[in-house]
Amino acid sequence: MSRRALGVAALATLALTACGGSDPATPSAAPSGSASAAPASGKLVIWADPNRVKALKPFADQFGTENGVTVEVKEISKDNQQTFLTASQQGSGPDVMVGAHDWIGNLVQNGAIEPVNLTEEQKAAFSDIAIKAVTFDGQIYGAPYAVENIALIRNTDLAPDAPASIEEMVATGKKLKDDGKVQEILCLPVAQKGDAFHVYPLFAAGGGKLFGATPSGDPDPKQVLVGSEGSVKAFGKLRDLGEKGDGALKTSITNENYIPSFVAKKCAYLISGPWAMGDVKKGGFGYDITPVPTFEGGEPATPFVGVQSFFVAAKGQNKTLAQEFVTNYVTNKDVAKALYDADPRPPALTTALEEVKVNDADAGKFMDAGKEGMPMPAIPEMQAVWEPFGIAEAAAVKGGDPGKAAAAAQKAIDSSLKN
Repeated sequence: MSRRALGVAALATLALTACGGSDPATPSAAPSGSASAAPASGKLVIWADPNRVKALKPFADQFGTENGVTVEVKEISKDNQQTFLTASQQGSGPDVMVGAHDWIGNLVQNGAIEPVNLTEEQKAAFSDIAIKAVTFDGQIYGAPYAVENIALIRNTDLAPDAPASIEEMVATGKKLKDDGKVQEILCLPVAQKGDAFHVYPLFAAGGGKLFGATPSGDPDPKQVLVGSEGSVKAFGKLRDLGEKGDGALKTSITNENYIPSFVAKKCAYLISGPWAMGDVKKGGFGYDITPVPTFEGGEPATPFVGVQSFFVAAKGQNKTLAQEFVTNYVTNKDVAKALYDADPRPPALTTALEEVKVNDADAGKFMDAGKEGMPMPAIPEMQAVWEPFGIAEAAAVKGGDPGKAAAAAQKAIDSSLKN
């Protein structure tokens, strides 16, 4: 067994026991001379948000022990992407950064990260959507570790059958409301300024698009399509579902109240992600997770997909050690499973997901709901889309003219991007 393989086996044992509160066992001595072993000296610095620091600490400690290096895991709790960029420019950043894949375009543009050297075998071990998400301008810039997307979560005590269409879902919700069994048709956050992330599956189902595509397949910021004919029709669909239409979409439903409302049985349908499941399971009712349905005769209701990833810092002090940790340690199945146990998010590694699904069917259902999804655009220009799109969404939901709303959003985005 190679030094790295032995380290991974010991690490998995450590992480799993650490999650259960037991003291980890002392690792066995590793044989020397492995071609894949990391340098025997040095320091590896990893930055992560508070939710992941605790999960990563056992892995980092064991990696350091197995490879004879010092590993520091530092918590970054505010403006993580900008903090990393600033530190990178000052030469005081980490060797490894953990973050969302949609940072990639901005980080590459600023020279903050380097491609991750995954082998063809390693790439094939991940879900297609995960690899697609971390690929930018034809190169892989992150090692995926978890995948997240929204789906339709249904109270099966109120709505036993998965709806075949948005129209069927709304009809069932209306009947439940008329019968006094629920207060809302659908729990999807809109609020006063819109919520592009949660509404995107419905927007896509109605024929809406954000960008055209470059020859490499990346979203093209020079082709903003928010004001296109298809997008106008999609905003029209949102208006039909809104406050002067079916009443399924409301600005009074927000990120603060949409999950609690579902848990309190005020609605039978919730559009949300894995982060909602802790509360949902406390609701005391049957539930199921299925893909967000589309409109009758509509386009696929593709959700945005987010992929949590490990990045190799371009200006880190120990890039060789960082590549070893990112490509050969956190991509191992046993480590991926242990990471899941410490912080339950559907693993990006297919073999780990299959084993996780044995005891957590929800993880597989969320992955199934997102397998045809759209990776959150990783281009930096996406930042110019969120607010104008949200304003257009909220205007349509309130009953405003979809053409005017779409045109205003298109103008604001093009102006910001100087198109």
